[in-house]
Amino acid sequence: MSDTTAHEEPELIQLLTPEGELTGHPDYPLEISAEEVRALYRDLVLVRRVDSEAVSLQRQGELGLWASLLGQEAAQIGSGRALHENDMAFPSYREHGVAWCRGIEPKQLLGMFRGVTNGGWDPHEHGFHLYTIVIGSQALHATGYAMGVQRDGAVGENGTAVISYFGDGATSQGDTNEAFNFAAVNNAPVVFFCQNNQWAISEPMERQSRVPIYRRAAGFGFPGVRVDGNDVLAVLAVTRAALDNAREGNGPTLVEAFTYRMGAHTTNDDPSRYRASAELDEWKAKDPILRVHRYLEKNALADEEFFASVEAEAEAIGEQVRTQCRALPDPEPLDIFHEVYAEPNVHTDRQRSEFSDYLASFEGAGAEGGR
Repeated sequence: MSDTTAHEEPELIQLLTPEGELTGHPDYPLEISAEEVRALYRDLVLVRRVDSEAVSLQRQGELGLWASLLGQEAAQIGSGRALHENDMAFPSYREHGVAWCRGIEPKQLLGMFRGVTNGGWDPHEHGFHLYTIVIGSQALHATGYAMGVQRDGAVGENGTAVISYFGDGATSQGDTNEAFNFAAVNNAPVVFFCQNNQWAISEPMERQSRVPIYRRAAGFGFPGVRVDGNDVLAVLAVTRAALDNAREGNGPTLVEAFTYRMGAHTTNDDPSRYRASAELDEWKAKDPILRVHRYLEKNALADEEFFASVEAEAEAIGEQVRTQCRALPDPEPLDIFHEVYAEPNVHTDRQRSEFSDYLASFEGAGAEGGR
């Protein structure tokens, strides 16, 4: 491949400009009502508020860690609202917006980052798997699940599609590329959804790949598309098409949502050490919430009363998040052995017994110490 081809400007699917102008795209038509756009706006605002409250809670010592989604709300809400009820999503650790769309309560996410639960929800009940910390491994999990769906015959118009979420950094992992190959050769009904937020912790995208991420799909034999990840309408249309394509037996698609991580990688990170403030200012002008607000306002599809009501709801959910987080009960020490394996296991049984004896030893020591 020549340098010219490698650096050729890729097409970016966009339906809604940063100025709030609806442009449309011939390959991704989207019929959507004003009510549905208002609902997407509400999702974006409320999810951002949950996220900002979680960051504050971590700073106050109430959470051990938090991975902020600031700036990536449209990529998550757009794709999350494209999912059907019987679809299955495999997230990484930042998909709080997708979790919202799948009916996961914020306190269930907070419990994991507070260290009081190992998960907090039933993946099958919500069609949303547990968070994955190991970078890229969920792409293999999603592909295996999709191959199972295929073998169960659960495909077709009302069938199941699978989606795997990961960041640009995960595309450098072997697991992700192995998943691409397995999915391709098995024609698995899976969508690989990459949120390219430009930074893999402190490593910029240009240090990871010479070509746009979505073009990697061609090397494995399936289509890839790059969508404006800050355009919730474009993400909805593109993801919906990719999921439908998977359900109909046409195999995988790689969706690259071109977005930006406006916050830190996690609350343990300081992005000011490796990126310029001018870059952040540039992306603030492309804010996913602001462009929907502009669209609704310009086209008289929402009034000040609507916007005020959403802000009031955001305030209420912020208070709810703070209260529920602090009220989360600490687990019983022996709970760490629950649901480690589906069947009884002699090794965990022995460890549980030994740990139980160890805990009991403190009860006697405490009684003597009080005399």
